[in-house]
Amino acid sequence: MTRRTNSGSRRAAFREERTTVLVVCGGLVTEPAYFRGLKRDRRNPAVGVEVLAKGVDPLSLVRHAAKRRDTGDFGQVWCVADVDEFDLGPAVVEARRAGVELAVSNPCFEYWLLLHFEACVAPLPAYGQVERRLRRHVPGYDKCALSFADYAAGVDNAVQRAADRGGDHRLNPSTGVGGLVSLITR
Repeated sequence: MTRRTNSGSRRAAFREERTTVLVVCGGLVTEPAYFRGLKRDRRNPAVGVEVLAKGVDPLSLVRHAAKRRDTGDFGQVWCVADVDEFDLGPAVVEARRAGVELAVSNPCFEYWLLLHFEACVAPLPAYGQVERRLRRHVPGYDKCALSFADYAAGVDNAVQRAADRGGDHRLNPSTGVGGLVSLITR
């Protein structure tokens, strides 16, 4: 019986390189609470997530995100914004120029939350309509006290439904948040 010879070399352990994603939210409470909850719930060792709340218009949001990117070590930088009453054209142009991803929800971030429970394609011209539909699934919904636990089970459904709908912010309803969530949870 022959013995195997040991070449003395060991195979190095493979670990996917960790990337950090900066998420800059236009909302002060709802969006940051969702992304912080997602980060805690999914605990992806390959992706670090830093969440900032700015509460400004989309163009200012993109400019702040680009400036913040330049002071940190981020693999990707995303802005999360609503259509609301804003003209998104300048923010879209600036995001493209600055290399910042823009996840826009039309009419509002709550449309993304609604996708955790149902595939909604009917036009929703105002926040109030989205909120009423969302309350059918989360009766105690309060945009100032979001509990990620209410949405955790539906994350994958929401990603798929958002992809099926498409992320063109000019469509009502639509959301580009699914791309960001996929990156964080992959």
